[in-house]
Amino acid sequence: MPELPEVEVVRLGLAQAVTDAVVARVEVFDERGLTRHPAGAADFAAQLEGAVLAEPRRRGKFLWVPFASSADAVAPRALMTHLGMSGQMLLREPGPVDDRHLRVRIGVEGPAGRFDIAFVDQRTFGSLAVDRLISTPDVASELVPSQALHIARDPLDPYFQEQAVIEALRRRRSPIKAALLDQTLVSGIGNIYADESLWMARLNPRQPACTISTRKLRELLGAVRLVLEKALAEGGTSFDAQYVNVNGQAGYFAHSLHAYGRHGKPCDRCGRALIREQFQNRNSHFCPKCQRLR
Repeated sequence: MPELPEVEVVRLGLAQAVTDAVVARVEVFDERGLTRHPAGAADFAAQLEGAVLAEPRRRGKFLWVPFASSADAVAPRALMTHLGMSGQMLLREPGPVDDRHLRVRIGVEGPAGRFDIAFVDQRTFGSLAVDRLISTPDVASELVPSQALHIARDPLDPYFQEQAVIEALRRRRSPIKAALLDQTLVSGIGNIYADESLWMARLNPRQPACTISTRKLRELLGAVRLVLEKALAEGGTSFDAQYVNVNGQAGYFAHSLHAYGRHGKPCDRCGRALIREQFQNRNSHFCPKCQRLR
Protein backbone atom coordinates (compact mmCIF):
# COMPACT_ATOMS: atom_id res chain seq x y z
CA MET A 1 0.00 0.00 0.00
CA PRO A 2 1.44 3.43 -0.86
CA GLU A 3 2.66 5.22 2.26
CA LEU A 4 3.73 8.84 2.78
CA PRO A 5 6.84 8.84 0.52
CA GLU A 6 5.01 7.20 -2.38
CA VAL A 7 2.03 9.57 -2.12
CA GLU A 8 4.35 12.58 -1.86
CA VAL A 9 6.23 11.47 -4.99
CA VAL A 10 2.89 11.29 -6.83
CA ARG A 11 1.91 14.74 -5.50
CA LEU A 12 5.14 16.30 -6.72
CA GLY A 13 4.71 14.71 -10.13
CA LEU A 14 1.12 15.86 -10.50
CA ALA A 15 1.94 19.42 -9.43
CA GLN A 16 3.87 20.11 -12.62
CA ALA A 17 0.90 19.20 -14.83
CA VAL A 18 -2.22 20.26 -12.92
CA THR A 19 -1.34 23.54 -11.19
CA ASP A 20 -3.38 26.32 -12.86
CA ALA A 21 -4.80 23.80 -15.36
CA VAL A 22 -8.48 23.55 -16.38
CA VAL A 23 -10.36 20.26 -16.31
CA ALA A 24 -11.52 19.82 -19.90
CA ARG A 25 -13.23 16.42 -19.63
CA VAL A 26 -13.94 13.58 -17.23
CA GLU A 27 -14.49 9.96 -18.24
CA VAL A 28 -15.59 7.34 -15.71
CA PHE A 29 -15.01 3.80 -16.96
CA ASP A 30 -15.69 1.98 -13.69
CA GLU A 31 -17.64 3.48 -10.78
CA ARG A 32 -15.67 1.33 -8.35
CA GLY A 33 -13.08 4.08 -8.72
CA LEU A 34 -15.54 6.52 -7.09
CA THR A 35 -16.48 4.68 -3.90
CA ARG A 36 -15.66 7.81 -1.86
CA HIS A 37 -17.98 9.90 -4.09
CA PRO A 38 -21.44 8.51 -3.19
CA ALA A 39 -23.29 10.92 -5.52
CA GLY A 40 -22.08 8.89 -8.52
CA ALA A 41 -20.27 9.38 -11.79
CA ALA A 42 -22.52 12.05 -13.34
CA ASP A 43 -22.23 14.30 -10.27
CA PHE A 44 -18.48 13.71 -10.07
CA ALA A 45 -17.99 14.79 -13.68
CA ALA A 46 -20.35 17.76 -13.37
CA GLN A 47 -18.49 19.15 -10.34
CA LEU A 48 -15.06 18.61 -11.85
CA GLU A 49 -15.39 19.70 -15.47
CA GLY A 50 -14.47 23.35 -15.98
CA ALA A 51 -12.70 23.62 -12.60
CA VAL A 52 -9.38 25.44 -12.39
CA LEU A 53 -6.94 23.42 -10.31
CA ALA A 54 -4.43 24.63 -7.74
CA GLU A 55 -1.25 22.99 -6.45
CA PRO A 56 -1.85 19.47 -5.04
CA ARG A 57 -1.71 18.99 -1.26
CA ARG A 58 -1.25 15.95 0.97
CA ARG A 59 -1.87 14.79 4.51
CA GLY A 60 -0.53 11.37 5.41
CA LYS A 61 -1.68 9.06 2.60
CA PHE A 62 -4.47 11.39 1.41
CA LEU A 63 -3.82 13.52 -1.67
CA TRP A 64 -6.02 16.29 -3.03
CA VAL A 65 -6.03 18.99 -5.70
CA PRO A 66 -7.93 22.12 -4.56
CA PHE A 67 -10.14 24.00 -6.98
CA ALA A 68 -8.70 27.45 -7.61
CA SER A 69 -11.91 28.78 -9.20
CA SER A 70 -13.22 31.97 -7.58
CA ALA A 71 -16.71 30.47 -7.55
CA ASP A 72 -15.52 28.07 -4.87
CA ALA A 73 -14.55 30.79 -2.39
CA VAL A 74 -17.67 30.21 -0.26
CA ALA A 75 -17.72 26.41 -0.51
CA PRO A 76 -14.17 25.38 -1.47
CA ARG A 77 -13.79 21.93 -2.98
CA ALA A 78 -11.05 19.62 -4.16
CA LEU A 79 -10.43 16.52 -6.19
CA MET A 80 -9.45 14.04 -3.48
CA THR A 81 -7.51 10.84 -4.04
CA HIS A 82 -6.86 7.84 -1.84
CA LEU A 83 -4.70 5.27 -3.62
CA GLY A 84 -5.74 2.33 -1.44
CA MET A 85 -3.67 -0.81 -2.04
CA SER A 86 -2.80 -0.43 -5.71
CA GLY A 87 -4.10 2.90 -7.01
CA GLN A 88 -1.98 4.87 -9.48
CA MET A 89 -2.26 8.43 -10.78
CA LEU A 90 -0.53 8.41 -14.17
CA LEU A 91 0.15 11.31 -16.52
CA ARG A 92 -0.37 10.37 -20.16
CA GLU A 93 -0.59 12.01 -23.53
CA PRO A 94 -4.25 12.40 -24.61
CA GLY A 95 -5.50 9.52 -26.71
CA PRO A 96 -6.88 5.99 -26.52
CA VAL A 97 -5.49 3.75 -23.78
CA ASP A 98 -5.75 -0.02 -23.62
CA ASP A 99 -5.71 -0.61 -19.86
CA ARG A 100 -8.31 -2.87 -18.26
CA HIS A 101 -7.57 -1.39 -14.83
CA LEU A 102 -8.30 2.21 -15.92
CA ARG A 103 -11.15 3.46 -13.71
CA VAL A 104 -11.27 7.23 -14.35
CA ARG A 105 -9.57 9.53 -16.86
CA ILE A 106 -9.39 13.32 -16.41
CA GLY A 107 -8.23 15.57 -19.24
CA VAL A 108 -6.54 18.82 -18.20
CA GLU A 109 -5.20 21.79 -20.16
CA GLY A 110 -2.85 24.29 -18.59
CA PRO A 111 0.51 26.07 -18.70
CA ALA A 112 2.36 22.75 -18.88
CA GLY A 113 0.26 21.50 -21.83
CA ARG A 114 -2.49 18.95 -22.33
CA PHE A 115 -2.45 15.77 -20.24
CA ASP A 116 -4.69 12.90 -19.26
CA ILE A 117 -4.65 11.96 -15.59
CA ALA A 118 -5.38 8.24 -15.54
CA PHE A 119 -6.59 6.70 -12.28
CA VAL A 120 -5.61 3.05 -12.57
CA ASP A 121 -6.42 0.62 -9.77
CA GLN A 122 -6.01 -3.13 -10.07
CA ARG A 123 -7.50 -4.09 -6.68
CA THR A 124 -10.17 -1.32 -6.59
CA PHE A 125 -9.56 -0.27 -2.97
CA GLY A 126 -8.60 3.28 -4.02
CA SER A 127 -11.00 6.05 -4.96
CA LEU A 128 -11.39 9.56 -6.33
CA ALA A 129 -13.98 12.04 -5.05
CA VAL A 130 -14.92 15.70 -5.19
CA ASP A 131 -15.01 16.71 -1.54
CA ARG A 132 -15.56 19.95 0.35
CA LEU A 133 -12.61 21.55 2.11
CA ILE A 134 -12.79 22.30 5.85
CA SER A 135 -10.57 24.33 8.17
CA THR A 136 -8.33 22.25 10.42
CA PRO A 137 -8.87 22.63 14.19
CA ASP A 138 -5.24 23.58 14.92
CA VAL A 139 -4.53 25.87 11.91
CA ALA A 140 -7.67 27.67 10.80
CA SER A 141 -6.13 28.93 7.55
CA GLU A 142 -5.36 25.39 6.39
CA LEU A 143 -8.07 23.48 4.49
CA VAL A 144 -8.34 19.71 4.16
CA PRO A 145 -11.03 17.47 2.61
CA SER A 146 -13.79 16.48 5.00
CA GLN A 147 -12.88 12.82 4.48
CA ALA A 148 -9.33 13.46 5.71
CA LEU A 149 -10.15 15.70 8.67
CA HIS A 150 -9.67 12.82 11.14
CA ILE A 151 -6.18 12.08 9.83
CA ALA A 152 -3.37 13.29 12.07
CA ARG A 153 -0.41 15.31 10.84
CA ASP A 154 2.63 13.36 9.72
CA PRO A 155 6.19 13.77 11.07
CA LEU A 156 7.26 15.80 8.01
CA ASP A 157 4.42 18.31 8.46
CA PRO A 158 5.72 21.72 9.66
CA TYR A 159 2.82 21.83 12.15
CA PHE A 160 3.50 18.35 13.55
CA GLN A 161 3.37 18.56 17.38
CA GLU A 162 6.02 16.09 18.47
CA GLN A 163 5.63 16.60 22.22
CA ALA A 164 1.87 16.04 22.06
CA VAL A 165 2.40 12.81 20.13
CA ILE A 166 5.00 11.62 22.65
CA GLU A 167 2.61 12.30 25.51
CA ALA A 168 -0.14 10.39 23.72
CA LEU A 169 2.20 7.45 23.14
CA ARG A 170 3.19 7.41 26.82
CA ARG A 171 -0.50 6.84 27.69
CA ARG A 172 -0.95 3.89 25.32
CA ARG A 173 -0.72 0.26 26.41
CA SER A 174 -0.83 -1.00 22.83
CA PRO A 175 2.34 -2.21 21.06
CA ILE A 176 4.43 0.64 19.70
CA LYS A 177 4.04 -0.59 16.12
CA ALA A 178 0.24 -0.49 16.44
CA ALA A 179 0.51 3.10 17.66
CA LEU A 180 2.71 4.08 14.70
CA LEU A 181 0.13 2.60 12.31
CA ASP A 182 -2.74 4.56 13.92
CA GLN A 183 -3.42 7.31 11.37
CA THR A 184 -5.41 9.34 13.92
CA LEU A 185 -2.27 9.66 16.07
CA VAL A 186 0.46 10.08 13.46
CA SER A 187 -0.16 9.68 9.76
CA GLY A 188 1.70 8.46 6.69
CA ILE A 189 3.43 5.48 8.33
CA GLY A 190 2.54 2.02 7.05
CA ASN A 191 3.99 -1.42 7.59
CA ILE A 192 7.23 -0.89 5.65
CA TYR A 193 8.31 2.35 7.30
CA ALA A 194 7.15 1.27 10.77
CA ASP A 195 9.48 -1.76 10.59
CA GLU A 196 12.35 0.36 9.27
CA SER A 197 11.93 3.06 11.93
CA LEU A 198 11.68 0.55 14.78
CA TRP A 199 14.83 -1.20 13.53
CA MET A 200 16.68 2.12 13.44
CA ALA A 201 15.54 2.99 16.98
CA ARG A 202 16.24 -0.57 18.28
CA LEU A 203 12.68 -1.06 19.49
CA ASN A 204 10.69 -4.29 19.41
CA PRO A 205 7.39 -3.91 17.50
CA ARG A 206 5.49 -5.46 20.44
CA GLN A 207 6.99 -3.18 23.10
CA PRO A 208 4.06 -1.47 24.88
CA ALA A 209 4.20 2.22 24.02
CA CYS A 210 3.66 3.28 27.63
CA THR A 211 6.85 1.48 28.73
CA ILE A 212 9.10 3.49 26.41
CA SER A 213 10.84 6.55 27.82
CA THR A 214 10.26 10.04 26.49
CA ARG A 215 13.86 10.16 25.30
CA LYS A 216 13.48 6.90 23.37
CA LEU A 217 10.18 8.00 21.82
CA ARG A 218 11.82 11.21 20.64
CA GLU A 219 14.60 9.09 19.12
CA LEU A 220 11.96 6.92 17.41
CA LEU A 221 10.19 9.92 15.85
CA GLY A 222 13.55 11.16 14.65
CA ALA A 223 14.14 7.77 13.05
CA VAL A 224 10.71 7.96 11.39
CA ARG A 225 11.65 11.31 9.82
CA LEU A 226 14.99 10.00 8.58
CA VAL A 227 13.41 6.91 7.04
CA LEU A 228 10.61 8.87 5.36
CA GLU A 229 13.01 11.52 4.01
CA LYS A 230 15.40 8.89 2.61
CA ALA A 231 12.52 6.95 1.03
CA LEU A 232 11.18 10.15 -0.50
CA ALA A 233 14.61 11.00 -1.93
CA GLU A 234 14.75 7.55 -3.53
CA GLY A 235 11.28 7.75 -5.07
CA GLY A 236 9.51 5.48 -2.58
CA THR A 237 9.43 1.70 -2.28
CA SER A 238 8.37 -0.56 -5.16
CA PHE A 239 8.22 -4.34 -4.80
CA ASP A 240 6.03 -4.80 -7.88
CA ALA A 241 4.23 -2.80 -10.55
CA GLN A 242 1.45 -1.74 -8.16
CA TYR A 243 3.34 1.35 -7.01
CA VAL A 244 4.84 3.67 -9.63
CA ASN A 245 5.15 7.43 -9.94
CA VAL A 246 3.10 9.55 -12.36
CA ASN A 247 5.42 8.57 -15.21
CA GLY A 248 5.10 4.84 -14.49
CA GLN A 249 8.56 4.56 -12.92
CA ALA A 250 9.29 2.49 -9.82
CA GLY A 251 10.94 3.80 -6.66
CA TYR A 252 14.17 2.20 -5.49
CA PHE A 253 14.12 2.52 -1.68
CA ALA A 254 13.61 -1.27 -1.52
CA HIS A 255 17.39 -1.53 -2.01
CA SER A 256 17.94 0.48 1.19
CA LEU A 257 15.70 -1.54 3.52
CA HIS A 258 17.25 -2.86 6.74
CA ALA A 259 14.32 -4.85 8.16
CA TYR A 260 11.17 -5.08 6.05
CA GLY A 261 11.09 -8.17 3.84
CA ARG A 262 14.59 -9.29 4.96
CA HIS A 263 13.65 -12.18 7.28
CA GLY A 264 16.35 -14.85 7.34
CA LYS A 265 19.02 -12.39 6.23
CA PRO A 266 21.70 -11.03 8.60
CA CYS A 267 20.98 -7.83 10.48
CA ASP A 268 23.00 -4.97 9.00
CA ARG A 269 23.92 -3.92 12.55
CA CYS A 270 24.77 -7.11 14.47
CA GLY A 271 24.67 -9.97 11.96
CA ARG A 272 21.91 -11.99 13.68
CA ALA A 273 19.30 -13.40 11.30
CA LEU A 274 16.21 -11.18 11.07
CA ILE A 275 12.87 -12.78 11.85
CA ARG A 276 9.29 -12.30 10.69
CA GLU A 277 6.25 -12.51 12.98
CA GLN A 278 2.54 -12.12 12.46
CA PHE A 279 1.32 -8.79 13.79
CA GLN A 280 -2.33 -7.68 13.52
CA ASN A 281 -2.95 -9.22 10.07
CA ARG A 282 0.47 -8.01 8.92
CA ASN A 283 4.03 -9.19 9.16
CA SER A 284 6.67 -7.60 11.36
CA HIS A 285 10.34 -7.85 10.49
CA PHE A 286 12.95 -7.20 13.18
CA CYS A 287 16.22 -8.29 14.75
CA PRO A 288 15.77 -10.53 17.82
CA LYS A 289 19.09 -9.31 19.27
CA CYS A 290 19.06 -5.56 18.54
CA GLN A 291 15.32 -5.20 19.16
CA ARG A 292 14.70 -7.31 22.23
CA LEU A 293 11.39 -6.96 24.06
CA ARG A 294 12.26 -5.10 27.25
